[in-house]
Amino acid sequence: MSGTLYFVPTPVGNLDDMTFRAVKVLKDVDYILCEDTRTSGVLLKHFEIAKPLKSYHLHNEHQMTKKVMEDLKSGQNIAIITDAGTPGISDPGYLLAKAGSDEDIEMICLPGATAFVPALVVSGLPNNEFIFAGFLPQKKGRQTKLKQLAEEKKTIVLYESPHKINTTLEQIKEFFGEETKVSLSREISKKFEETKRGNINDLIEFSKSKTLKGEIVLIINNAVSEEQDQEKTLSKNKYKNLNNN
Repeated sequence: MSGTLYFVPTPVGNLDDMTFRAVKVLKDVDYILCEDTRTSGVLLKHFEIAKPLKSYHLHNEHQMTKKVMEDLKSGQNIAIITDAGTPGISDPGYLLAKAGSDEDIEMICLPGATAFVPALVVSGLPNNEFIFAGFLPQKKGRQTKLKQLAEEKKTIVLYESPHKINTTLEQIKEFFGEETKVSLSREISKKFEETKRGNINDLIEFSKSKTLKGEIVLIINNAVSEEQDQEKTLSKNKYKNLNNN
């Protein structure tokens, strides 16, 4: 009988966000897959979890996935965690989920921490429909992706790093229009958690006024009525014409 593969969310900042069930699962499995054994070692020590850790990251996930599937078929129960948040959400985990589905392995994902949900909720922007776009491409395809997202009529959720945030905000202004409402959240659940809301010009001014640290979540209000859509189009065209002159 095959074992079970568990996707276990870990805190994005505050260790108190770890659930009782997550701790129990990690104590019960045969071994735990993680991005960085040093980072996850601190977490396991804090919760007194004495289970083997095995690295599972971008550079070895293909070869490790095959080995994990073999272990699951032999009856072992295995958990995957990431440095922070839910596995598979802009972190390793998708290949395992696909392989598990293909091999008809029992898979359970525990509910728990992920950065974009708190950021979306406190943004005050429409959240009945939204698109989670994760990180934008670093170079190739970046502008194409932004252009595609700007055509969506739903709230957009992006992740961004501190060293790219100024560039990204300027590009949001270019592709979405200078009247676009944006919410920026960082250091979610940590001591210096902060959310800034306003139009894109407010956010650009805020970002340039200080050095932002920690992973950043951007919520872009692109859910507009037909009348607002026409106004946004005029705004974007006005901004582009100014840049071209």
